[in-house]
Amino acid sequence: MDTLESMRMFARVVEAGSFTKAASLASVTTPQASRAITDLESRLHTRLLHRTTRHLSLTEAGERYLQHCEQILAQIDLAEAEAAGAGAQPSGKLRVHATTSFGQHHLAPLIARYRKRFPEVVIDLVLAQRVPDLVDEGFDISVVVARELADSALVSQRIGSVYTILCASPRYLEKHGTPVRLADLNKHTCLQLTLPDVPLGQWHFEGVDESVFRHVRPAPLTVNVAEALGEVIRAGMGIGPLPIAVALPGLRDGSLVRVLPSHRLRANNIYAMYASRRYLDAKIKTFVEFLRDQVPLALAEQDGELQAFGENQNLVREPYSI
Repeated sequence: MDTLESMRMFARVVEAGSFTKAASLASVTTPQASRAITDLESRLHTRLLHRTTRHLSLTEAGERYLQHCEQILAQIDLAEAEAAGAGAQPSGKLRVHATTSFGQHHLAPLIARYRKRFPEVVIDLVLAQRVPDLVDEGFDISVVVARELADSALVSQRIGSVYTILCASPRYLEKHGTPVRLADLNKHTCLQLTLPDVPLGQWHFEGVDESVFRHVRPAPLTVNVAEALGEVIRAGMGIGPLPIAVALPGLRDGSLVRVLPSHRLRANNIYAMYASRRYLDAKIKTFVEFLRDQVPLALAEQDGELQAFGENQNLVREPYSI
């Protein structure tokens, strides 16, 4: 037996009062139980038990060693119980990465709802455009917005999709006019939101015959965070693509106007990525399931508000054209 099992056997022998009873409880033979204690005493270079044909008693060293054994074994049993329970009851720290805009506008509000359900989970949310190495950097889950995922050993689940719309400020449109066809964009200043898998100078639209619009003029600004682009558009610098969640506050207060309201840029997928399906911790499992249920509802609610806002503002929807 190894040291840990020998310690368990020693505690059993003392509790049972005999090698035979202790061996029966451990499903081993009496000689095996006796040998475990003998090996333990040899390793420690001290006698732990006084043995007679009828009686066992602890030596002074044995009494002290038994106290340490009981403390150590109790801690090990507790650790094993907690680890086994992690697969059943969500608890402990959940470290989550998310891309900046999605994390700010969608994930943060949903986290509050998740914790109402599972208050024993403490969430450490990190927002960054860079996708981290989950294992090396200690993340449990990464939530990313991308057209496609690169091949990796990670498990991924698609939990929804988001798209962007073109916006400008009223001041810019008053000065430069409002485009009514995609081709009209070539007469305008087009600002760029840079994404890892989208080529610069191209906007990919849905539902049009010529789905890719290529700018004939270089963009005067490129930025990798949608909120920053939104501020530049409000300032009247040009037309640019914004996710619905970023655009809606400006549409509500009139600082933004949706341009070409019959068009929207091609959707990006939302993925939840984690390290393994096997022995999945309950907090990871429940968080991914929660996102899979709640994210589509939140996105549909925002999309409905956008549609209702456009109707209330009497936006004229032109047929798809180029």
